[in-house]
Amino acid sequence: MSRSTRPLLIVVGGTDPVYRGYCVEQAATASPIGLIDTKPPTWQQDLVVDHEVADTHDPAAVVAAGLALAERHPIAGVVTWDEYALVPTAELVAHLGLPGNTVASMNACRDKATSRRRFAEHNVPSATSTRVDTLAQATAAAHRTGFPIVLKPASHAASIGVIRVDRPEELPAAWEFTAAGAGEQGPEGSGVLVEEYLSGPEISVECVTQNGVTTALAVTRKEVAFPPYFEEVGHTVSAGDPLLPEVAPIAVQAVQALGVTDGVQHVEMRLTASGPRIIEVNSRIGGDLIGKLVRLATGLDLPRIAADVACGKMPDLTPTRHTTAAIKILYPPATGTLSARHLTVEPDDSWLHQTAWLRAIGDRVALPPEGNLNTARVGFFIVTADSLVAAHDRLAALTEGLTLAVTA
Repeated sequence: MSRSTRPLLIVVGGTDPVYRGYCVEQAATASPIGLIDTKPPTWQQDLVVDHEVADTHDPAAVVAAGLALAERHPIAGVVTWDEYALVPTAELVAHLGLPGNTVASMNACRDKATSRRRFAEHNVPSATSTRVDTLAQATAAAHRTGFPIVLKPASHAASIGVIRVDRPEELPAAWEFTAAGAGEQGPEGSGVLVEEYLSGPEISVECVTQNGVTTALAVTRKEVAFPPYFEEVGHTVSAGDPLLPEVAPIAVQAVQALGVTDGVQHVEMRLTASGPRIIEVNSRIGGDLIGKLVRLATGLDLPRIAADVACGKMPDLTPTRHTTAAIKILYPPATGTLSARHLTVEPDDSWLHQTAWLRAIGDRVALPPEGNLNTARVGFFIVTADSLVAAHDRLAALTEGLTLAVTA
């Protein structure tokens, strides 16, 4: 690969072409990219000037790969949008002496038990939470907390192993489900959390922090399905969302409580009867193409903003659009073999920004809890509109023209 005379931005992992391809593309507009990933670049080869192959979830491997890149190039900054690479990325930042988040702050984000403790210490509205290791401990904690409760692994992501439990008799089966997820979680936390269930609409606040100063940029309204699981099946971002002034101070407070000083944050919360309360803080761009929705709705380019912050540049936070963007993620009607998939699109559907199929005819598909993000999702479409209501109407119109079928 070619060598750059300009300082590189090191990107650690997060190169899935479906959900993170746009991040690599937009970051490349800010700086030449040096990639650390588990395999050599393929689709992103033209966007990368150099690379190292390493286990992106192993701090020592990431540090070694980053130091190898630093021997060949000047380095301007390091960034990741992979939840499981946050701590290794912080380790590399420290070794290179670059501005960025500390290992302690990233551990606090990754380990939800530490997050809850920090929230309590800083009076951030959150949920009652107890870390446990056994079903007996979970049962005792659930009765202290009061049903319904939520079980979740301490350091996972993407709602893996998360389940709502409404009654004591549901606990044993729910425990088996969550404990299985916890067995595969990241090393930053351990065990299972028994938490108070927060009732109300779920949202996230997309933030940027530089030198310890956090700015809330946008609100993402979420659609969650397949109870008692928490599968996210849709997101909507509107420029100038009236919720932003209400929820922004709480999001900022949560980011500061965890010691996060730099980068883009995806702050999840529920709008409860007692006010907004924090679910968790993810110190990276939100998944499910939320960053793309933010750009379509507001013009704010989160990957470019993250790259600028990592490189010590002042990002442009001026909105240039004022509209709404929404994504609907498509799930099969049942578990089985995908036998039909078709979306009827009218020629004048200029508001249909993107469609994608993630599974092919003949593929095995599975609904939660058996299915995961790879096997449950069949595709998605993204629309734009002048308002949240209009965007949802367009999603509904597309859904009417959608054909999905499976055979047993």
